[in-house]
Formats: sequence, C-alpha cells, structure tokens
Amino acid sequence: MKAIVIGSTKQLLFFAVYGFIGSIIVFIAILVWLLNARAELDIWHTTELKHEYHQQLGLKNFAEYLSLESDLFSEIENKIYQSYLPETPSVINRYETGSLSDPNGWNYNWNRSFEWKKADAEFGVLLIHGMSDSPYAMSHLAKHFKKNAHILGLRLPGHGTIPAGLTGITWPDLASAVDLATQHMKQQLNGKPLYVVGFSTGAALALNIELEAIARGNETHYQGMIFLSPAIGLQPIAAGAKWQAMLGRFLGYEKLFWNSISVEYDPFKYSSFAVNAGDVVYQLSQRNHQIIESLSTEQLGSLAPILTFQSLADDTVSSNAVVNNLYQYLPSKQHELVIFDINRNPNNHQLIINDPMDEMAKLWLQEPMGYQLTLIENDTEREHFVKETRLASVESLTSEALPFEWPRGVYSLSHVALPFPKADPLYGPDFLKEVSHIQIGQAIFTGERGLFGIPAAEMLRQKWNPFYPYMLNKMDEVINP
Repeated sequence: MKAIVIGSTKQLLFFAVYGFIGSIIVFIAILVWLLNARAELDIWHTTELKHEYHQQLGLKNFAEYLSLESDLFSEIENKIYQSYLPETPSVINRYETGSLSDPNGWNYNWNRSFEWKKADAEFGVLLIHGMSDSPYAMSHLAKHFKKNAHILGLRLPGHGTIPAGLTGITWPDLASAVDLATQHMKQQLNGKPLYVVGFSTGAALALNIELEAIARGNETHYQGMIFLSPAIGLQPIAAGAKWQAMLGRFLGYEKLFWNSISVEYDPFKYSSFAVNAGDVVYQLSQRNHQIIESLSTEQLGSLAPILTFQSLADDTVSSNAVVNNLYQYLPSKQHELVIFDINRNPNNHQLIINDPMDEMAKLWLQEPMGYQLTLIENDTEREHFVKETRLASVESLTSEALPFEWPRGVYSLSHVALPFPKADPLYGPDFLKEVSHIQIGQAIFTGERGLFGIPAAEMLRQKWNPFYPYMLNKMDEVINP
C-alpha cells in the first residue's frame, strides 16, 4: 500500500512539473507571437550607425566628441533622410524632409549638442537630457541661465538620431560622454563653479559621475546638482527588460528588441523605445545604489547640494526610490526634495483608484529626516491654487500660499512634463499660428478606439509644467544665489 501511495505521489509530481513547464512554454509562445505581431520595423529601427560614440573609442576630449557627432548627423542624412522613400508620404514623420515633424524645419536642430560660451560667465551649467530625449528637453533651462552662465547642452550617445541608436548603447557609454563634457566645462571655466541639471537618466548620470569620484577618493566636480524626475529607481518590470531582448536574439525576432514600435512624430524625442534602453537605465540605477550603500556618511557628505523635483505620479521612474535609494542616505539639510502632489480637488479625488501618496507618506514618517522636504499641494482655502508645505520633520511644517493653480482638466503632472513651460511651442497647450511645425501639445483627438496611430495614453499624458516658474525660482536659489 505504501509503495502504491509513493508511486502515485511521484506521478502527480511528474505531471505537475511538466504541466507547469508546458504552461510556461505556452505563455512564452503567446507572448512572442503578440510582440512579433506589432507594426513592421522601419529603417530607423534597423539601421546601424557607424559614427555613434562608444567609450571604447577612447576620445581624448569633448572637441573630438563634437567632431564625431557632426559625422554622425551626416551619416543620418545619407542613410535615412536621403534613402527613405515612402509609398505614402506622411506630414508627421520626423524622417521625411519638409514634414511638420522634420527637426530641420526649426531655427535650430535641438537634437544636437549645443554650447553657448560667455567670456565673463559667473558660472557654468551642464544640462543632461533623459533617455529617448534630446537636448531640446533642456533648452528652456539653458535659455534661463545663459545670461550669466557658460552653457553646455549635451546630446547623449544614441539620442537625437534614430531609435536604433538605443539598441547598442551601454550606461558606461553615456557616463563616459558626460565625463568628457564635464572635463571640458571645467577647463573652460578655469576654476569658476560648475553646476549640473539632469533630467531623468541625465540626473542618474550626473549622480554617477560624483559617486564614482567619491568611491575612488577623488574630488567631486559640481558645485550643485539639480535633478528633474531622476531615474534613481525604476518600476519593477524594468528588471526583466534584458530577457526579452535575449529571447529576441535567440529566436531571431528583431521586434522583440523593442518595448514599443510607434509612429515617429516627435522631432526631438523617440516614440519607439528599445528594450535595451530600459535595461541601460536599470543597470545605471543599480550601480548608483550599490555605490551609495558602500559609502560612509562622511563620504556622502562630500556631495554638493542636491535639489530634486519629482512628480508624485510618475509612470516611468519610481517616486519612492528617490527617497528610499537616495535621500534617506543624504546626511545634510542642504539637500532638498520637492514633490508635486496630484490635483486633489473633490472631483478628481473621487476618481483616483491608486493614490501614490499612500506609499510615499510612509517614507516621511521615518525619523530623523536628514533632508528638506517640500510638498506642492492643493490649497484647500483657495480652489484650484496650490501651496508650498515645507517639512523639517514629521512634527514641524510650515505652509505658504503660491500664485500658481492647476489648469482645468489636469489631475497630475507626469514624468515628462517637468522641463517644459506652458509657452513651449512643441508641448505647450496654446495653439501658435505663426509656426509651421507640429504642435504636439495640441494633438488631442477623440474618436473610436483602434483607428489612430498615436496611442490615447500618449496623447493624454501631461506634457508641460504649470509650476515651471516656481521651479525656476527654486533653481536660482541653488545655481545663482
């Protein structure tokens, strides 16, 4: 009897194990089929660029980087703009010459690095954009500081050209380019202070430059750091990005190299997103966290003041990680974190199904709070307007009314909104008659599902920051005190 029971148990385990393995295989097969059934790839997804920067090239200085970048854009002109002959022309394809999305239709092609020198500059500002973006994302900040500063807006490797540029980059490639730009600015400034402003991945790269220097026992580079939506940590799904790419490589399905394949209608940002790009940001954030955990409180004390602006609602990076993986380690009140809360008017509040404040608020209950926390939230005494609440500790807070209000119909900021003012000609909400380029901020169309090439989720995402003037005032306290 005992032998019969043992045999039956083994059979059940056998069937359970093989059933589980079979289910996994079926799931993967369905997933691969769905991913491979997406839109066809175009030449901007598959073309390999010979003049893109990689750290192995061993460039000696930033001048060589710019020379390589010039060759890169000539290569883009030859391989893409002059080679792409569509059967049906599109007025919103950035890779069609003369279209509304053609970046060359602007007064300046913001896909390229730019440097604005100033002989009597009081300080320098290095501006670093985010993943899949271009220097355009930092253009308004550059204009704000150019009166007193030597400005450098860096184009990160793989960016500003074609989405395929993101399939072969590594985070050390990006960090190496930031290092070249940093050393160049320090030479140009000749002892004057250098500040850095980083957006998303750009913020993580700026932080990495300083952490690596501290870990090696070297001096830091920046007098102050300003981060917008920093990629300190990502959503958990990012950890699996590399496996999708590996599966695509194994099966020979190029579409699996892509998280999304979309119409390229934005002149200064990729709409298609390579799986590798997500893995690059994930690996960079992991490296930063590894170094932070290894440094002593005294070593972390050598970091320059960090001012961070973060939307509580952020579908790209983890808002909680900004506290958990960075700010809780910072030992000084010279560091400040500004959180933009969601719009909590009564109508919105009834529709919120997943309030990000539920998890974030727990992080602020930890004592002691070694940094300054500022919350931009609804002013209950003034409908639609906001106030600034400063928390020195969980028991000490002060509030001040601000002259800024939530626009009608906007329930939160987003990851991408922070660097752009309302007046932005590309992402702003106001229609500009005098321009001949696409105005994405105006592109909100309604109709039946499944017809339009631009996803509804992308059209409805908040693209500009109604609190941009407040942000500039806070920046000036750090960069131009």
